[in-house]
Amino acid sequence: MTAPARTVFLGSGMFAVPILDALLRHPRVDLRAVVTAPPRPAGRRRKMIASAVGSHAATLGLSVLAPERLRAPEAIEAIERQAPALIVLADYGRMVPGALLDAPRHGALNLHPSLLPRHRGAAPIAAAILEGDRRTGVSLMRMDEGLDTGPLIAVREMELQGDEIAPVLEAALADMAADLLVRSLAAWLDGELSAVTQGGEGASLTRPLRRADGRLDPQRPAEVLERQVRAYQPWPGSFLETAAGRLIVWRSRVLGQDEVLSESLASDGPGVIVAAGQRPALVTAAGVLELVEVQPAGGQRMPGSALLLGRGTLVGSRVRDGTVG
Repeated sequence: MTAPARTVFLGSGMFAVPILDALLRHPRVDLRAVVTAPPRPAGRRRKMIASAVGSHAATLGLSVLAPERLRAPEAIEAIERQAPALIVLADYGRMVPGALLDAPRHGALNLHPSLLPRHRGAAPIAAAILEGDRRTGVSLMRMDEGLDTGPLIAVREMELQGDEIAPVLEAALADMAADLLVRSLAAWLDGELSAVTQGGEGASLTRPLRRADGRLDPQRPAEVLERQVRAYQPWPGSFLETAAGRLIVWRSRVLGQDEVLSESLASDGPGVIVAAGQRPALVTAAGVLELVEVQPAGGQRMPGSALLLGRGTLVGSRVRDGTVG
């Protein structure tokens, strides 16, 4: 009987948690260590919070390494001491040095939540929603020193319905990735699968999202802003700067042309908050965006209609470039 492969797993975010669980259950895997991002301060009290993978691994009693710099000699040595025959990575958030990629006999594998080479980089799930993709999926690749450029071992696709929000899509893709790994790993370890070089057609690169990316720009079409609201949850969120302060938008809807025309909602131009019946809406460069669920600064999430009951003066005010016009 073939001995299980000594394996080190690198992961940090929620996407990686089901993949870690799949490795633990796999009969061909001997998981020696989990490498994750170190705890970071979060919240108003700046309490140190472990990564999703770090917290989950600790509850399972696994050996956890959380180096500040993966390229530091001591971090590389700590991983090399595990003598891994295989490295598996998912949602780790850092580049892996070549010394670690080349050492394992079975290579270093990465599970990426996009149909590579489309949406390489840090924010593929948000990008798929924001760009209105009709399909997405997960890619299993053998890592090289590029950013998600390694040869592909297996790919699985799913259709998008056009109403997905990022956390729900992430969870679905994580489960898909875990299943893809389970179904592919034995064949890979036995040399029955080969890795195929990625093509260049359709290649794109996503960057890490920043807080400023969350501002809803009324100079963009309403349909793009509606996709942004779904794509940028929970980080960086989507928001407007209004006369009453920052307004986070959790759910939105593009009003139909008949609704816009019947109430003459677009007459004041992009950036004006209007009332669509008893509901707040934002006039954009193309179309009107209803603010279905919102959260005022310092307040709780609420229906947009409830917002107008207490802040009716927002109607007619203008937002632009992050400041009140």
